[in-house]
Amino acid sequence: MIAEIFNKQEQRVMRTLRTPGRIQHFLDHEIGYNKEPDGPTCRSARRVLRDRIAHCLEGAFLAAAALAFHAHEPMLVDLEAVRDDDHVLAVYRQRGHWGAVAKSNYASLRFREPVYRTVRELVMSYFEHYHNLKGEKSLRNFSRPVKLSRFSNAWLIGEDDAWEVPEYLCSIPHYPIITPEMERRLNRVDDRLRASEQVGMKL
Repeated sequence: MIAEIFNKQEQRVMRTLRTPGRIQHFLDHEIGYNKEPDGPTCRSARRVLRDRIAHCLEGAFLAAAALAFHAHEPMLVDLEAVRDDDHVLAVYRQRGHWGAVAKSNYASLRFREPVYRTVRELVMSYFEHYHNLKGEKSLRNFSRPVKLSRFSNAWLIGEDDAWEVPEYLCSIPHYPIITPEMERRLNRVDDRLRASEQVGMKL
């Protein structure tokens, strides 16, 4: 069982993260945003708990670990963007519908309630809010849900960076969410929405 992988102190934290909403609150309020000032990192869930810092993939590792601790399948979905950073979601299903937990510096790229019938429907809920520094709507593709059970436990408790996961996410097929014609007609995000997305941003 995944609970046995963690030490007693880690288990105490995991027990408090009983719902996806509690996991998201923990990511938002207890885990700082990792801007990687010393270079790229890929911390395991254990290291995130210890260091109290994470970027989106590291936050997704912790979220997936907490979901698995409470009997969900640990799964990630990779979002690909143009002229922007990619984003990774820890996804889950409740009563046949998809939801997500995510770590982000942008307000609307985080939690989603389990109300989406398909993964594509879930992904599309991020589209209008996903933009780069120029205000371009940048989300383009998404991966299928990837079960973390296919990997070693490095993403859970490893002390070395767990690069095998992002390398795999980058290698698998991704599915487009808009056509080239749609892309040519996209409007930029307006200033009001851009400002709202930066509420609470950690600089």
